[in-house]
Amino acid sequence: MDNNRRRRRLSLSWIYFIVAAILIGVWLFNTGPQPYEQIYDRDFNDLVANKEIDYIEYVERDKKIDVYIKQDVLADKPEYEKFRETNSKGPHFYWKIADFSVVNENLNQLRSRLVEAELAKDTTLVPTEVEEEYSFTTKVDNSRSWGGELLWLVFPLLLIVMFIMSMRAMPGAGGGGVFNIGKSKAQLFDSKNPQGISFKDVAGMESAKYEVEEIVDFLKNPKKYTELGGKIPKGALLVGPPGTGKTLLAKAVAGEAQVPFFSLSGSDFVEMFVGVGASRVRDLFKTAKSKAPCIIFIDEIDAIGRARGRNSISGANDERESTLNQLLTEMDGFSTNTGVIILAATNRADVLDRALLRAGRFDRQIYIDLPNLNERKGIFEVHVRNLKLGKDVDLDFFAKQTPGFSGADIANVCNEAALIAARNAKKSIDKEDFLAAVDRIVGGLEKRSHIISPEEKKVIAFHEAGHASASWLLEHASPLVKVTIVPRGKSLGAAWYLPEERSITTFEQLYDEMTATLAGRAAEEVIFGKISTGALSDLEKVTKQAYSMVVYYGLNKNIGNISYYDSTGQQEYQFSKPFSEKTAENIDKEIHDLIEGAYERAKNILSENKDKLTQLANILLEKELIFAENLEEIFGKRDFGHAEEQPAVEEKETPAAEESPEASQSSDSQ
Repeated sequence: MDNNRRRRRLSLSWIYFIVAAILIGVWLFNTGPQPYEQIYDRDFNDLVANKEIDYIEYVERDKKIDVYIKQDVLADKPEYEKFRETNSKGPHFYWKIADFSVVNENLNQLRSRLVEAELAKDTTLVPTEVEEEYSFTTKVDNSRSWGGELLWLVFPLLLIVMFIMSMRAMPGAGGGGVFNIGKSKAQLFDSKNPQGISFKDVAGMESAKYEVEEIVDFLKNPKKYTELGGKIPKGALLVGPPGTGKTLLAKAVAGEAQVPFFSLSGSDFVEMFVGVGASRVRDLFKTAKSKAPCIIFIDEIDAIGRARGRNSISGANDERESTLNQLLTEMDGFSTNTGVIILAATNRADVLDRALLRAGRFDRQIYIDLPNLNERKGIFEVHVRNLKLGKDVDLDFFAKQTPGFSGADIANVCNEAALIAARNAKKSIDKEDFLAAVDRIVGGLEKRSHIISPEEKKVIAFHEAGHASASWLLEHASPLVKVTIVPRGKSLGAAWYLPEERSITTFEQLYDEMTATLAGRAAEEVIFGKISTGALSDLEKVTKQAYSMVVYYGLNKNIGNISYYDSTGQQEYQFSKPFSEKTAENIDKEIHDLIEGAYERAKNILSENKDKLTQLANILLEKELIFAENLEEIFGKRDFGHAEEQPAVEEKETPAAEESPEASQSSDSQ
């Protein structure tokens, strides 16, 4: 590959060198000594009358006369001093003419008049000598300017060469440049170019894997289904959050299907040229039909599959919509696509056009959610295959420590743990390395060198202690794992929790979580009598949570069992709200009352346990890191009648002073 690139660069360098040499040669060949300045009829007549012309040369190709001045005249007259060093040999002037015969006739007449006038003044002069003084040699140059002719030939050729080179440099299918720009950019995987990933490399999405395994089985054993009159599904849409393994699952299909597999992205259809997207769709399906049975995988299909007519400013007949129309026609139009199955992936199914989602185009929509506890363990097992693990590594424990993590996040944890172990010159990856990797990914890098004043450190300690105390004392709040006041990432303090995994959430659970979240600011007011800016992410999280409870989940008695949530995404493009101004005022009031009630509740809880809160904060100031054992020593066991062993989810809180709002995460899965 490197040798080919070097040869290509070398050949391009030779082309550039040849073109430059031609241009320089043409310029040198076509540019000789040029006249110094242009003169006109009267100027030429004066030169003749003053007997200053040595000879003239008629250049036929340029329709001009080059005038050469006598050397003795150049040496004597001061006005010709400019020619002595720069252009002593000439030509010194040039005179543009239309017809040399007319000029020659007029020149002869001028000479005759000058000779007659001079003889009339002095009759003693010899006429022949006077005529010789006014006469000079006339040369004719009727040679062709090959440099000029070549220039007219080279520049069109040069433009053609530059055009071809620029077209080849433009992106196109298979390196064909603009001449193949309407061709599909799909990458083909078959027996000659296999995909090395199989279903054994995919974990944490068993139901989705079952669906696509069935599609693969359709292609391997079609008679098994067609004998009963069934038809192979035309398409399947993989939907899920980023990093959940949609593209990985498609790669596994490519490795297992044993049929041609075309892979491309939705953005590959988009081009600056009109009609290119539709042309690429036609070419893709034409190629796929010739290799049927086969699979086409379109990643990030929302790049071309967005609902038509939503953007009224740009109009309906834009390039993206033309591409979508062609895709709809090819997937289930008048022509048939027997044996061609479409796989697509997106994390924005809500913005896709309804015509694209209907049965007959995408018969199946496979939702790939974030992995649960058991699925996370399976993903860990896949990614630790090639790692040298220590004896204390427990994948069940790490599965509990990584709530809300996607498959990509878990892969990052495993790789980060290996890097940390290598950085510390270890022979194997220990439990400590995995925990450090989780902390690094969730909370960011520790900043031990960050300068914090003692007063700020005390505020941060009580802030974090307030969160920890409230979460320990509230029944439905998530139990604490550890708290630190060491700056990490964008935050000045962080806490890790283990909320239970649940599919539905009650009002009491959400309200306890809100109370624990606001307990950081409440602790500042209870201890110091004033509050700081350290609760920015807490306030953002609580406000969004309260808004969802009132507007989406129908958990407010005054607003009632009403949800203004729009699953279709249409409200995103509307300027008006789905409720009246009076309802909006009521919503604002209920959100305010809900948050303020949770805040007062947090203050009451911490005021009743002020001594224990202070004791916990002092330990945190001393050690900078506390665990659940410290809270158990101070507050006693946390027993609300629940089962001791709960599926655990980890959450990071970042209620530190002047932190970024992006640093917080919600524990509610709804």
